[in-house]
Amino acid sequence: MGAKTARTTGSVRRLGAAGSAAVALGGWAVGTLPAHDPWGLWVSHGPAVRAAGYALSYGGLTVLVVAWWLYGRAGASVRDTLTTLGWWAAPMVLAPPLYSADVYSYIAQGVMVLEGHDVYSVGPSALDPDGPGGDAAASVGGHWTDTPAPYGPFFLLLARGVAWATGGTLVPAVLGMRLIALGSLVLIVWALRNLAREHGRSESAALWLGALNPLLLIHVVGGAHNDGLMTGLMLAGVLLALRGRWILGSAVIGLAMMVKSPAAVALLFVGVVVGRAAAGPAVRRVAKGLLAPGLVAGAVVVGATVLGGTGFGWIGTQSVAGRIHTALSLSSDLGLGLGELLRLLAGTDPGPVKSAVQNLGLLIALALIARLAWHATTGRTRPVPALGLALLALVALSPMVQPWYLLWATAVIAATADGGRALGAVTVLSAALVYETQPSGSTPPYGFVLAALVCVAGVLLLRREGAGGPGTQRRAPAEAAPEADTGTGTSNGTCTSTGPVGAEAPETPRAR
Repeated sequence: MGAKTARTTGSVRRLGAAGSAAVALGGWAVGTLPAHDPWGLWVSHGPAVRAAGYALSYGGLTVLVVAWWLYGRAGASVRDTLTTLGWWAAPMVLAPPLYSADVYSYIAQGVMVLEGHDVYSVGPSALDPDGPGGDAAASVGGHWTDTPAPYGPFFLLLARGVAWATGGTLVPAVLGMRLIALGSLVLIVWALRNLAREHGRSESAALWLGALNPLLLIHVVGGAHNDGLMTGLMLAGVLLALRGRWILGSAVIGLAMMVKSPAAVALLFVGVVVGRAAAGPAVRRVAKGLLAPGLVAGAVVVGATVLGGTGFGWIGTQSVAGRIHTALSLSSDLGLGLGELLRLLAGTDPGPVKSAVQNLGLLIALALIARLAWHATTGRTRPVPALGLALLALVALSPMVQPWYLLWATAVIAATADGGRALGAVTVLSAALVYETQPSGSTPPYGFVLAALVCVAGVLLLRREGAGGPGTQRRAPAEAAPEADTGTGTSNGTCTSTGPVGAEAPETPRAR
């Protein structure tokens, strides 16, 4: 790395660290504060402090996003990017929960498992308000207080371990869940680097979009969302399968499914990898690809369920999230609009109409996923990049969509995509969706206005850079040879710019 690049990287790193620190500091005033903190650390301090907290949080968030965008154009090495990741993540580690109250649900559900409650039939309100986990249960978002857990037994075992180690005491339990999130971040970093190598991509580009991403920092580190754990396990399983260890890889994906079920999509594309590598007649290869990874993952699912002692109730709770309307879900918004229109015109119940449109959205997503798997099978695309697009389709057409769901697809696309609109889309959306929720976890209307403005600005910047703007088509100069960074890409002048712009290298031929 040249002296000028080093100075630029250092300056932007410090800028982003200041933004992250402001987000964390503001969170002490306006984060997702608990209903009651027995330690007196995370408590409200009145309207004046709240106003200052919001100003600090939004200002810091904007600084962090700008620093992230600039860092992607600085040509930083992998080592520097990892150092920057540590700087930017550190301020959020000890902050109150940020941008979501889900971590309180995790703690309450862990205590419920510890006490023998059926987490798949009752919600956190079943806990004794004065007992272990009572403070966490009282802090759960209103929609989720009486909602059964939609998570798999493996994750609930981890939450149970945190509850046991901390006695369900609120602050230590939140920090315990955050340790799991940090472990997930380490796993994501490892998988991103290795997947990038497997696909002849730049490691620093993959890390910039897949790990240094401000959407991940505020929701996986700040919010301690278990989507980070699901994504890390899924990526690790896919990587193992690519390296010929598909049995272990399928087992790891089975564990990811026992955190959150959408990880199951990865099995289909691991099956493509297995089938294409198998010997023998085409029918045998197809059968092995379709059945073998699923059987391995299924065995892990059954084993985790039995060992977890929570039963198979998770099968029936996978749809509970869809009952809660989120404005980011296109199918839910369209279904609600059509249902209300029919109610006004014909007096019909809007509920069934909304459900029908949601189900149609899922069917379309499944059809797109099947088509992508077929393209991967026939060699029109590579399996793992196709998985990234499949996850993007699933998120876009799901009946419930939260900003952090985008991370499922972003991590895969970051490590494998060779440009194109999908990479540009997740880059812009990563910057925009950080504004969709307040630090307190609520979703104000102005959040969508801010996100829309960032989307417009991001598209314009990508188009300018694709046409020869600052940093266009620069590769990270200090990356090691194994990354196959042997040249620079080209741009077509459209909204197709990637991570650190131009840090992608031409795809190195590999065995498929």
